[in-house]
Formats: sequence, C-alpha cells, structure tokens
Amino acid sequence: MMPVAPTMTVRPARMAVAAVKRMHIHQRLKKDIKVFFSIILSSLLSSIAIRYFAQAGDLIPGGFSGLSLLIIQLVKRSLGIELSFSVLYLLFNIIPTVLVFKLVGKRFALFSVMQFTLTSFFTLILPKASAITTDILLLSVFGGIINGFASTIALRSDASTGGTDFIAIYSSMRFNTPTWNYIMGLNALILVIAGMNFGWYYALYSILYQFASMQIVKALHSRYKLVTIEIITVFPDEVCTSILSTTRHGITKFNAEGMYQHQSKAMLMMVVNAFEVDTIIHQVKAVDSKAFINIMRSVRVVGNYTQKPLE
Repeated sequence: MMPVAPTMTVRPARMAVAAVKRMHIHQRLKKDIKVFFSIILSSLLSSIAIRYFAQAGDLIPGGFSGLSLLIIQLVKRSLGIELSFSVLYLLFNIIPTVLVFKLVGKRFALFSVMQFTLTSFFTLILPKASAITTDILLLSVFGGIINGFASTIALRSDASTGGTDFIAIYSSMRFNTPTWNYIMGLNALILVIAGMNFGWYYALYSILYQFASMQIVKALHSRYKLVTIEIITVFPDEVCTSILSTTRHGITKFNAEGMYQHQSKAMLMMVVNAFEVDTIIHQVKAVDSKAFINIMRSVRVVGNYTQKPLE
C-alpha cells in the first residue's frame, strides 16, 4: 500500500483557511463600504447644521466646531480678519486624532478623520443661501437635531465627528459609563466665554442648540449604555454556550426553583451593552423558547467589564 503524500491532507486544510480569509475580507469590505457612505451622509448633515443653522443664527455649536466659530468671531471683531472655519477646525482636531489613533483604534480614528475632513470640505463648498428662517428658536432646535443625527450616524458606524467626541468615547470606554453630559459641561464653558464677549442672547440659544443635539445622541447611540440581563432557564449550560458564541461577556449562574411547579431551574445573570441585547435574546430563545428574560438598565459597572473594542 502506497503512503499518502503529506500534501494530499495539507492542501485541503490550506484551501479551507484561505476560503475563510476570503470570506472575512469580503465581509469587512461590505462593512467598510457601508461605513464610507454613512460617513459621507454624517459629514453632509454636520455641514448643513453649521452652515444653514449655526452660522445663520450666529450660534456657537458644541465641540471644536463651536470653538472654531468663537475664535473666528473674536478675531474678526478685534482684528477685522476673517479666518477660515475649515482650516481652523482641521487644526484643532490634529492632536486628539493622534491620541485616539494610539489609544482607541486605528480604523475608528481613520473614519473619524474622514468625517471631520469632509465636514470641513462641505462647509467650504456649500453655497451661501438666505436664512431658512429668522426665528432663532427654530434655528437652535432644528439645527441641534440635525447635528445630533449627524453625530449619531458617525458613532453608530464606529466613527465620530472628532474633537470632543474623541474625549467622550475614550472616557466612556475607560469608565464603562456614558460621559456625554460632561462634554456638555465643557461646551457650556465655551458658551460662557461667548456670552461675556458677544452678549448672552446668542449664547443662551446656543445652549439650546447643544442640548437638542446631545439629547439625540443620548437617545439613539447605545454603545455605552449598559444593561443587566437575567435569564431563567432549565438549560443553563446550553444557553451559556449559545450566548458565548457571539459575545465574550461573563455569565454568573445561580441555582433556582420555579415555585409554581417546584421545578429545578437556573438563573443566569450578565451585563452587556444595549446594542447586544437583541442578539443575546435570539441566542437564548434558539436554545430554550420558554426561557424567562428580565432586562434592566445598569447605571454603572465597577469591576472587570470589557467593552467590545473599537477597531
């Protein structure tokens, strides 16, 4: 009997590995194309909010865009020189981008750079037009809403609008709790400076603009919202195996008893991010269709909890 050549067994294994790699590359390419168009939409909405709402109403939006507009107004009033928003906005984002590139994720940083670069470009090329309305209240509310949607689209694509978003995202990952309210406090400091120099009328309406924007982000962006899930099941080991096939968060098992039929059961408890809940429910129901699931909001987690990393 002739011995089987090693290449006869090694080659199919190599072909299988190559097929898996091609599949992953194809999936990544599809995801990146989707993110690419999402970033373009996010940048365009950001530019519209700045050009036709914030600038039209002499408002100061949050973050580095607001800081840029504030400096432009101060320089114009003091020296009579009108600086370029696009250039100033890009310059402010350089240092935070370098830090995030090292600490958070390269892919996240690159898509964020694309977002705020396109925002600068669109703001530069969008044509000047007559104000949509002269009602500063409407400009504040709807400009903030549009800006909030722009930020949310970027964040849900694992990118950001740059600037103070970088600080909020790093802090949220570090402390396992949303930090957008703290960023709102930082933005309020910018508005205090604006109010002291240009009067409080526009500064107060700018706070309304920022508040509307922040509420949209807090309502729609769920990556850093934590949820506690309790699962009552008669198949705890199988349910754990199913859940751990899609997420790596820890699960704690408690022995329990159903008091209606005095049946032995188990309670599984875990903390996950809000955007993972639907996937986990599907994994549980696939194993135990009669499982009882209780979902509760977690304010904060102290201890060993690992966020899914940004790439």
